[in-house]
Amino acid sequence: MDYVSTRGAAPRLDFRGVTLAGLASDGGLYVPAAWPHFSRDEIAALNGLSYVETAVRVMRPFVGDALGEEELRSLCTLAYGRFAHRAVTPLVQLDAQHWLLELFHGPTLAFKDVALQLLGLLFERFLQDSDAHLTVIGATSGDTGSAAIDALAGRAKVDIFMLHPHGRVSDVQRRQMTTVKAPNVHNIAVEGNFDDAQALVKAMFADRDFAGRFTLSAVNSINWARLMAQIVYYFYAAVRLGAPDRPVAFSVPTGNFGDVFAGYAAAQMGLPVARLIVATNVNDILHRALSSGDYSAGEVTPTAAPSMDIQVSSNFERLLFDLDPAAVPGQMTAFAQDRAMHLTDAQRHGASTLFGSARIDPDGMAMAMRWACEGSGQVLDPHTAIGLAAACSAGLPADVPVVTLATAHPAKFRDAVERATGIRPSLPSRVGSLFERDERYDVLPAALGPVTAYIAERATPARA
Repeated sequence: MDYVSTRGAAPRLDFRGVTLAGLASDGGLYVPAAWPHFSRDEIAALNGLSYVETAVRVMRPFVGDALGEEELRSLCTLAYGRFAHRAVTPLVQLDAQHWLLELFHGPTLAFKDVALQLLGLLFERFLQDSDAHLTVIGATSGDTGSAAIDALAGRAKVDIFMLHPHGRVSDVQRRQMTTVKAPNVHNIAVEGNFDDAQALVKAMFADRDFAGRFTLSAVNSINWARLMAQIVYYFYAAVRLGAPDRPVAFSVPTGNFGDVFAGYAAAQMGLPVARLIVATNVNDILHRALSSGDYSAGEVTPTAAPSMDIQVSSNFERLLFDLDPAAVPGQMTAFAQDRAMHLTDAQRHGASTLFGSARIDPDGMAMAMRWACEGSGQVLDPHTAIGLAAACSAGLPADVPVVTLATAHPAKFRDAVERATGIRPSLPSRVGSLFERDERYDVLPAALGPVTAYIAERATPARA
């Protein structure tokens, strides 16, 4: 399979190429040149398969000739063998219509593990026969950083530099990044918000002088391989709830639009998705874009759901491209200049056929946390609660199962959970003595010069 850039000026790449590249050279994001399609019988045949076997079947068309089927199976077995639940992403029923898809059973207690455990292995596999040394640069609002560091710590031929907004992640999220002592791991606390950190990452990829000195790659959801791995759990959940014989809806708490775009990809592949509900907090650029066509960035408001405190949703570009590819280069140029743009009629109409959205304020989040706790004994993290609140407000027919993606373990956000429910969740024992370890990170201004200088002093040049 070939991959093309949403901006239209970067070369086509195969799966190995897009995995190692991350961001396209023209500043765009890579997407498949065409969506593979699963027949009704092929979807039905997924029923009863393990998560690993489901992953192999769903991802095989995207991998192409870059990996053989047995090699892909071996990598998936290694990646998901580290998860604490045998189902990897189990379903939990809340009531007659609503379900949770628990995505937090990986080593860092967040949904990012599902993709990043595999991505770390893919990096290692694609580098083993090369003299290249990869410099991975990422921005995180909390969970991506810890999951990427866990997946890449100590791996040969890889250095990772992770930027997080200083003082705007939870204590658990921060410590999961900053207490890892592997020599190839570097943590940078940026004096700004997540959008500032994400903008710095994109600027480094676009800086020809800097990028030319290193072999850069990305672990954010701008990397196609990450989204590919997330498509799997949509198939895995839907089949267990009756697909292909009945459609299933999903409610996705999201800030950067990557997780929900994976659901869109599943629908394009033939999975009967009744609705994709985009759940936002008060940082509601995606809700405004989908409900009124207004994609304009405001100021980031810090909330109890920090992974959603985003006003620039990178992966939204992939959806816009799929719905109206000719419009995207101009739209992205306009947004870079004015931090605002409007969706075309084709984009608004195309999105409305599958997507709904909701803006959930702090009171709505807290009410959803209490409802789940009192009604079914489920303790939710703030992000999952926002997804559940959006799911309950969607007004879908009673015979359509609605799955809320439970994106993080509640213990990652202990203070917010305790405020809403009176329960202070404990960290699972597999996390270990997180609060007894020393931290290591550096605080830098949200400016390109200091950050690139910091990385240049520590990274391995492209040809060491």
